[in-house]
Amino acid sequence: MEFFTNDVIRGLLNNSLETAELTSGGFRDIGKGPGSRAGEFIERLAIPDQKQAVVDDVLRIRNHPLVPRSVPIYGFVYDVKTGKLIEVEAATQVGAAS
Repeated sequence: MEFFTNDVIRGLLNNSLETAELTSGGFRDIGKGPGSRAGEFIERLAIPDQKQAVVDDVLRIRNHPLVPRSVPIYGFVYDVKTGKLIEVEAATQVGAAS
């Protein structure tokens, strides 16, 4: 979800409904069209910054009235290539128990 934004995918769908190619410079439309504007109304929940998304989620949980301040909250990113969990230190800091 971090390889594209809503604007990128909307642009691709406007031009063509064929599968786009992911290059080192981003997605490239390889279809001949026609596309569709129907994709303009879909929110894809793209994640441009994984670590910041984890921090934001931990903050949301930390500030929820049903989560006691005494409960520590940790944040991790799952690495799909290695299968490992990578701790996001900034998330763990904001989720610390008090």
